[in-house]
Amino acid sequence: MTLPKYRRVLVKISGEALMGQGSFGIDPATVDRIAQDIVAVRNMGVSVSLVVGGGNIFRGVQVAAGGIDRATGDYMGMLATAMNGLALAASIEQLGATARLMSALEMPAVCETYARSPALRHLEKGHVLVFVAGTGNPFFTTDTAAALRAAEMGCDVLLKATNVDGIYTADPKIDASATRYERLTFDEALGRDLKVMDAAAFALARENRIPIIVFSIHQPSSIAAAVTGSGLGTLVGA
Repeated sequence: MTLPKYRRVLVKISGEALMGQGSFGIDPATVDRIAQDIVAVRNMGVSVSLVVGGGNIFRGVQVAAGGIDRATGDYMGMLATAMNGLALAASIEQLGATARLMSALEMPAVCETYARSPALRHLEKGHVLVFVAGTGNPFFTTDTAAALRAAEMGCDVLLKATNVDGIYTADPKIDASATRYERLTFDEALGRDLKVMDAAAFALARENRIPIIVFSIHQPSSIAAAVTGSGLGTLVGA
C-alpha cells in the first residue's frame, strides 16, 4: 500500500460534487463513492476532516440577487450544508468508520455545535469530522471555513476537491489551449486572480503555512491519491 504523504488533512467538498450527474440535490451513489474514498484514507491512519458546501441545494448569493437580503440567504445556505453533512456522515458510518458532525450554528437536535477542543479530541479518537454551516457567519464562503478549520485542526494540507483536475491558466471547458499548473505560490494564485478559492481562504492558508492541493473529485480514489501524492492536481504553497 502506498504510504500517505500527509497525516492530518482537511478535505473541502463542494455541494455540487454531491449531485452526481444531476442538476440539483444529493445523488446517493456519488455520496457513497466519496465516502468510500474518505474511509480508505482514514484506514491509512490519516486524520480526516471535511468541510461541506451547500450549492447543490441552496446558494445564498443567488437568492440575494432576487430580493432576500444577503445575510438571510447565507444563513439559508448554511442549513443546506447541514443536509449534505448528514448524508456524508451517514454514508461514512455505514462503511464501518465513525463520523462526527459539527456545526458552526447551534442545531442540538441534529449535531454537535463546533468547538475546537472537542473537535480535536474526536480526531484523536479516529473519528472523521464533518464540519457544516461554514464559519457560522454570513458573507464568508465555505472555502474560508475550510482554511479556518484546517488551521484550527493543525492540518498538514487542505485538499480542495473540484470539478477539474487542478488550476488552469483559463477555464479548460471554454479554452482548449488552457494548461494546468503543477505548482503555484500563494502570491501567484492571489496575484493572477485564479478564482479557485476566494482571497480570504488563500490568505488564511498562506498565513498558517497550509499547502492547498486542488484536484478533481470525479476521479475514483482521488482523495486517497492526493493524500499519497500520486494524483493529478495543482499544489499551492509558499
